[in-house]
Amino acid sequence: MSQTYKPHKLKKKRRMGFLAKMKTKSGRRIINSRRSKGRKRLACE
Repeated sequence: MSQTYKPHKLKKKRRMGFLAKMKTKSGRRIINSRRSKGRKRLACE
């Protein structure tokens, strides 16, 4: 059996990165809520 989780940095960035979140309305809402909370990281680095 193979392992289930095989992380890829580029795929993760494209799916969950800052620019990907800024593309959608809901994603922008997430970024803004994280900003107002004062998070150090807004999206996946």
